[in-house]
Amino acid sequence: MKFFIDTASISEIREAASMGILDGVTTNPSLVAKEGKEFRALLKEICEIVNGDISAEVVSITADEMIKEGKDLASIHKNIVVKIPLIKEGLKAVKTLKAEGVRSNVTLCFSPNQALMAAKAGAYIISPFIGRLDDISHSGMDLIQQIVTIYKNYDFDTQVLVASVRHPMHVVEAAMIGADICTMPFKVIDQLIRHPLTDIGLEKFLSDWKKGQQSKK
Repeated sequence: MKFFIDTASISEIREAASMGILDGVTTNPSLVAKEGKEFRALLKEICEIVNGDISAEVVSITADEMIKEGKDLASIHKNIVVKIPLIKEGLKAVKTLKAEGVRSNVTLCFSPNQALMAAKAGAYIISPFIGRLDDISHSGMDLIQQIVTIYKNYDFDTQVLVASVRHPMHVVEAAMIGADICTMPFKVIDQLIRHPLTDIGLEKFLSDWKKGQQSKK
């Protein structure tokens, strides 16, 4: 499974990349707005840090405008993947962009029907939002299982990216199902590393070592 970080924070991206576990980055208009930086300059900086797929989202809602905006974003760097909303106009844009060699990440997916449509249109990545489904008492992980099954049934190349990840178990469950990518905030990446028994064990090892060294004096 590929690990992406869901942020536009350069400091968080650098920290995640330094661990050797980062395969890509997903951004969205809300995350970019928090940083207070010019969008293109921010994307270029991210692309210099991470050699992997970097998702950048359009803010247009008509196919022609999304295509134009998508081409402009893709021209920034070869690793840019254009995020397109899962609406009718978005699917039109995905089809055209693929024909012109521009990869798309179809976002705001909440049903297997939508995921099937996106794959048929030529999406490079599909992004189901599991946390938001959980919020309204629907099982987000059930959706991931459905999409993975459908894509395997018909050999679609579209990668399943698990988005709106809220906690480490989302990551574990997505990996067990066989999703291709999990994107998560830095907080969840940090939580994946931590375990109380690791902390207790390390503390004991260091304490015993210190006592051993003192006894030799």
